[in-house]
Amino acid sequence: MSVKDENSKKSMELFLKIGLNEKTACNTIENNKKLMSDLTAIIYEAGASDGCDKTTGNLLYCVATRLPISARMHRSKLIKYIMSFKLPAQRNAAIKYFEDIEFKDFNMNEFEEACGVGVDVSAEDIEKTVSEIFEENNNSILEKRYRTNEGKLLGDVLKKLPWADPQIVQKVIGEKMCEMLGERTAADNEKPVKKKEKKEKPAKVEAAAEAASKPCEEVLNPLPILPPPDHNIKVHTEVSFSDGSVLRYSNTRELLDKHLKATGGNVYTRFPPEPNGYLHIGHAKAMYVNFGLAKDRGGCCYLRFDDTNPEAEKSEYITHIEEIVNWMGWKPFKITYTSDYFQELYDLAVELIRRGHAYVDHQTGEEIKEYREKKMNSPWRDRPIEESLKLFDEMKRGLIEEGKATLRMKMDMQNDNFNMCDLIAYRIKFTPHPHAGDKWCIYPSYDYAHCIVDSLENITHSLCTLEFETRRASYYWLLHSLGLYMPHVWEYSRLNITNTVMSKRKLNQIVTDKHVDGWDDPRLMTLAGLRRRGVTPTAINDFIQGLGITRSDGSIINMNRLESHIRVELHEIAPRTMVVVHPLKVVITNMESDKVIELDAKIWPENKINDPSSFYKVPFSRVVYIERGDFRLKDSKDYYGLAPGKTVMLRHGFPIKCTDVVLSDDNETVVEIHAEYDPEKKTIPKKGFLHWVAEPAPGKEPLKVEVRLFDKLFYSENPGELENWLDDINTNSRVIVSDAFAVPTLKEAALGDKFQFERLGYFVVDKDSTPEKLVFNRTVTLKESSSKPGK
Repeated sequence: MSVKDENSKKSMELFLKIGLNEKTACNTIENNKKLMSDLTAIIYEAGASDGCDKTTGNLLYCVATRLPISARMHRSKLIKYIMSFKLPAQRNAAIKYFEDIEFKDFNMNEFEEACGVGVDVSAEDIEKTVSEIFEENNNSILEKRYRTNEGKLLGDVLKKLPWADPQIVQKVIGEKMCEMLGERTAADNEKPVKKKEKKEKPAKVEAAAEAASKPCEEVLNPLPILPPPDHNIKVHTEVSFSDGSVLRYSNTRELLDKHLKATGGNVYTRFPPEPNGYLHIGHAKAMYVNFGLAKDRGGCCYLRFDDTNPEAEKSEYITHIEEIVNWMGWKPFKITYTSDYFQELYDLAVELIRRGHAYVDHQTGEEIKEYREKKMNSPWRDRPIEESLKLFDEMKRGLIEEGKATLRMKMDMQNDNFNMCDLIAYRIKFTPHPHAGDKWCIYPSYDYAHCIVDSLENITHSLCTLEFETRRASYYWLLHSLGLYMPHVWEYSRLNITNTVMSKRKLNQIVTDKHVDGWDDPRLMTLAGLRRRGVTPTAINDFIQGLGITRSDGSIINMNRLESHIRVELHEIAPRTMVVVHPLKVVITNMESDKVIELDAKIWPENKINDPSSFYKVPFSRVVYIERGDFRLKDSKDYYGLAPGKTVMLRHGFPIKCTDVVLSDDNETVVEIHAEYDPEKKTIPKKGFLHWVAEPAPGKEPLKVEVRLFDKLFYSENPGELENWLDDINTNSRVIVSDAFAVPTLKEAALGDKFQFERLGYFVVDKDSTPEKLVFNRTVTLKESSSKPGK
């Protein structure tokens, strides 16, 4: 093992000991040697080389990454404070302070005040505050006695005394309870009897709604703390160079005034997708952040197509992105393309060469990679400026073969941050551009174009996900080198969801290899797939809002959280109806063969007003169909379906009692059930309400529909980390039932119509429907884990 590998291994062990997640630790070691060195020194200085709790480790990482150079003199004192903090409130306050530090100058006195340093909460203070809280809750405590929620009392005390020791406060509360209530009685130790109330199923969904609306613990809404445009003269970031110099990048007053004059002081953001694939739910978060900030501040948000790679981009993707942004409820201020600025970008590249900050290089891709790893300069790095200008012009005029030359930015090849190692600005591609046509045969890279177009469009806040954090240095280096206005950059964690992949490359592979039926397959987390599955943009936006916008990277959100928000939304907007997925024939023997009764079924169960529009008509005849899973030959105490000799209730209909069973030749498979109905409803069972579909007329088969039932696309929670991730695809992720029966009113359903199939889940009409046969996709089950017969 080399010394470099040995050092990396030791650093990884050290960083994991202080609670960093593996992804953050690995990113630090591979991409930022200076940060690796600083963090290692801080850990040893803190005496935490043998490990510490995760919160303390998080704070040490904050000191390494967010403490400005101007405040390094305070580092030892800060570390001492951090290691002495025993109260969760102090640690949380310290983390909050560091999260906000990029928006203000570091101030030690301010830090000490924010974290309660030196604040002494006396026993008398705690006694007095506890007494006040007990006085406020006197009646409730006397009524509930020892069933009182002491955790809430503790929380109320700590709101008034945030720097009090929670353990001491808890002890005083316990003593106060004894003093007020005396000894515990036998009644105090009895478990409260929960009253069982009959609830309609939708009420359970409402409970889920309440749970879904609660954000996670790490919620951070950055919108209020992001600085206003006229404050964009402070230092954005500091970049360390291999020669020991440090540059602190910020706008000049002249640049900022020019920018403010162009924007009127308003917020300008941008949502900049590459038109090389379909948008997924991660892009929904990016939309929420960028369009959301603009909306919150009364500003504008561009939809900008980052179309710098003509080989991967298609007009199909551009059309899709525009459509999806609109569907998600966002209205762009203006739709632009990076290719709109190709001339300006070229002119600025020429200027960059003139200023000595770019050169034409002839290394191959493999050579560039090798030289960057070895931190060696290209042989052509110091060629004369005039020579690079001449060669760049030849590149533009198509006189140099593809792959024989690139324009590279002259940054710092010995820098520990690989994103400062002479990134490529232009490459030759003899490929027509979907938007710009065949005018150009050289195209700018993302690293070159992105920041410049942000500046040209006067973007005030450039918001992106955390994997771009190491690119901050190159972003500001380029704008500074060209003397351009610099937007404020802020990164947030990307959205990762269990049992799926979000990488465009992986998504493209499973679509291209036909593991799914296109980009809008309902099993995918693409926004087109979610829309086809019946998910609403409101549910998606509420889900993202509920998660919050954090800088904690590496976490994966459970799919169940998204499904909870979907249920909440569909519970409110999806009319009820009945479909039997796996039909089992039931003959009502005590009903005339030619008789059909028209019943009223409620579309909206909560609607107590007997408005005719709240009902739909359901035919009840001699032949009805129930779910095959709703019948058993042997009954049991915990089974509420139909069995021989047992009575169940048909929803919106009558009680029926099984009188006979017809079996197939194998003497096991049930072919048909005979039953009697109770037209007077004299024997309504307390449990066992089944959905059903009847023949609409004697001898006429019910409306036949196709139902598609979906499960998670991958077995593993994080398939993207698996080496053979394609082997993890769930081959049973879609089940197609082509002979389900539906009530007659569903015949009028149109594409995109959403319904709750009673007891089965929420469904939507699919685009594969024809006039002859409707196709329904199940959006989500009624509960997180459903054991309904139609599953």
